[in-house]
Amino acid sequence: MTTTPSPRIYLDHAATTPVEPSVLEVMLPFLQGQFGNPSSLHFWGREARKALQAARDSVAKTLHCQPSEIIFTSGATEANNLALVGVAEVLKAKGRHIITTQIEHAAVQAPCQWLEAHGWEVTWLPVDSEGFVSVASVLEALRPDTVLVSIIHGNNEIGTLQDIQAIGEALKSRSGSQNALLHVDAVQTVGKLPLDLSTLPVDYLSLSGHKVYGPKGVGALFIRDGAPLPASQIRGGGQEADVRSGTENLAGIVGLAKALEIAQERMGADLPRLRTLQKGLIEVIRAAALEAVLNGPEDLNARVPGNVHFSFPGVEGEGMVLHLDLKGIAASSGSACHSAVIEPSRIVKALGKSDSLAKGTVRFSLGRGNTEADLQRVSEVLPAIYARLSLSGAEKSGIKS
Repeated sequence: MTTTPSPRIYLDHAATTPVEPSVLEVMLPFLQGQFGNPSSLHFWGREARKALQAARDSVAKTLHCQPSEIIFTSGATEANNLALVGVAEVLKAKGRHIITTQIEHAAVQAPCQWLEAHGWEVTWLPVDSEGFVSVASVLEALRPDTVLVSIIHGNNEIGTLQDIQAIGEALKSRSGSQNALLHVDAVQTVGKLPLDLSTLPVDYLSLSGHKVYGPKGVGALFIRDGAPLPASQIRGGGQEADVRSGTENLAGIVGLAKALEIAQERMGADLPRLRTLQKGLIEVIRAAALEAVLNGPEDLNARVPGNVHFSFPGVEGEGMVLHLDLKGIAASSGSACHSAVIEPSRIVKALGKSDSLAKGTVRFSLGRGNTEADLQRVSEVLPAIYARLSLSGAEKSGIKS
């Protein structure tokens, strides 16, 4: 007698999402017959240029901004680097001070560290125990030579949502030399939460296609009209208003535009469903592992939809992820493994938690394809995995149960 294996369950949508079938459908022509270069003058180039402009118009409509304010990139990592290094370069005569937080994505953290090594000063704002940065701390860090503030909207690990509206308004209320520009990494929130750039007081905003059921290798940087254009970090043909050289990834750009359209259309139904599943998954994990500690806000309205991030005391996050994978469940760990040495999550450490809790982190992130049945499967396998790993950890420490 053979048993049918359980279907695999994907709970890692914060890492990447599957491409929506209708997104792939609009992309295919630009990988086949409509292969022109948008910079070419002939028929194929003109048709490609029309498609590029239509995609830019579509993205702008979805985000409530002007088409001229959208610069297409290879993804959010490039968009973040462009916003940070590119803006710092053009404003260095005004000042060399930047403000950011201790819980930024590596795509913001690393450019800021690079700037520090090249003569800029960076203030790394602390966060509270749930991952919130206060508006007051942002204002207190402002100096006459502050040129840029960069704040992540929804944290990629713990899901904390910052009050960008309040931070932006506070910055704009300052006049003169302290009127610093605001960049926001919105990778985890674009397409999941309502976002209106006509009213959100930000100057630059980064997003990525593969987080919203679009293709990998494409993203965008919003640059508000009137804000300084970043110095190009990729020099060459002068595409994208001479901000980002290189032949545009037309198929990817068209796919990004379609994915954002679909996300906007589905948000009214997707958001409450994700919130319900998110609440249910938190309850399942707490029942399966009584010692587990939720990282980030308890208030679901204050965290990224679908994000569930726990620390499991006495357990290494990577081990938990691997055991879940053996049971057909995909999740991710917030800590990094380098040369077989497990490093604690710097995000969880920034919350003031111990190395043990920071090493035992697992992120579950729900998406469109998840159902209540997936939560049931987690409830079936997680207790045994946690018990086994907890016992193993205790034995390694010489602790007798």
